Amino acid sequence: MSSYAGVMESLMNSAEEQQPSSPLANSRSNKQESSESQKPNGVCGFVLVHAGAGYHSESKAKEYKHVCKRACQRVCSLYGCYLQTNNVTFYCLFTQCDSPFTNAGMGSNLNLSGEIECDASIMDGKSLHYGAVGAIRGIKNPVLVANRLLSEAQKGKLSAGRIPPCFLVGRGAHDWAVSHGIPPCPSEKMATKFSLSAYKRNKRKMELAEKMDSGHNQTKKRRQSSENENGSGCLDTVGAVVVDLEGNVAAAVSSGGLAMKHAGRVGQAAHYGCGCWAENARNMNPYSTAVSTSGSPFLASEDRVLGGVIVLRCCRCVENQPSQNIQGILVEFLWSHTTESMCVGYMSAQDSKAKTHISRLPPGTVPGQSLAIEGGVCRLMSVVE
Repeated sequence: MSSYAGVMESLMNSAEEQQPSSPLANSRSNKQESSESQKPNGVCGFVLVHAGAGYHSESKAKEYKHVCKRACQRVCSLYGCYLQTNNVTFYCLFTQCDSPFTNAGMGSNLNLSGEIECDASIMDGKSLHYGAVGAIRGIKNPVLVANRLLSEAQKGKLSAGRIPPCFLVGRGAHDWAVSHGIPPCPSEKMATKFSLSAYKRNKRKMELAEKMDSGHNQTKKRRQSSENENGSGCLDTVGAVVVDLEGNVAAAVSSGGLAMKHAGRVGQAAHYGCGCWAENARNMNPYSTAVSTSGSPFLASEDRVLGGVIVLRCCRCVENQPSQNIQGILVEFLWSHTTESMCVGYMSAQDSKAKTHISRLPPGTVPGQSLAIEGGVCRLMSVVE
């Protein structure tokens, strides 16, 4: 079974388990029906993804855009299957992680030991549940593990009243994933020709820097070399934010981390409230919000802050609708970055195809000291049963 078919099977089974008696959980035999009146609520209404904040060369622009376009269109093709927003968001990243052009999952940056260790997290805005993995090896799609952790946590406590894990790292994360049916991937298959070539190039530069200097200067040189390798010339985290036709939001993020990082390093992509955030409208707050970040640590000691973010905010339309059975959701979305460029894609369930764009800093501006920000508005309509 292909990875695509395998994930679809897993998602459909998950949907059936989570909504056994819901009228929105259509059978597979019905999911091909195209009539708008028969499409259920609770599915993808709008999705915004990014393929990393960094530098996207013009020569590979088509490939970067294709990654975002494919992720959006595959997710919106699920329109007709009841899936929770966290599953839809996870599926976005699963599609992106399968590309050799992103630094997430297979083909990610190699660490000092020549291994790939990945971070990923996902958050469901309705329940506020969160799942994450850090420094995980030997798993092709780390966001699959993060999503499974979230899903298992939503089932409640374990035997003897134990609290289920929501954040696992290293070997423990790998073993948990395998014990829950997620297949391991041999290390030699995780790396690509591109990532291996980059590792060898980075290693030569580090060795050269060590020969040229020593002591305090060596530490400074090594840090500068690391910054150059992981600065605006390299791609970073991939992410996605999603809202369904009921206004539920979710966010996810996945990253291979910095090139030549120390083994066991856990980056911001996995940390709670740092890599991503999602929260439905509640109490006095009328807005649902989802955020996914990318980039370097935002520290006061850093001369340059290199990063990017995608944000989605939505609320129910308050003006009169043409029918009492019609509800509207107003979606505001944006992306922003301080790196040289950032590739994004977005699509609503009402669109025939995804829109993609490579955002770039204005000519003559300095990465890390300048900011680009763009966005738009989308209005979703759905039938209330």
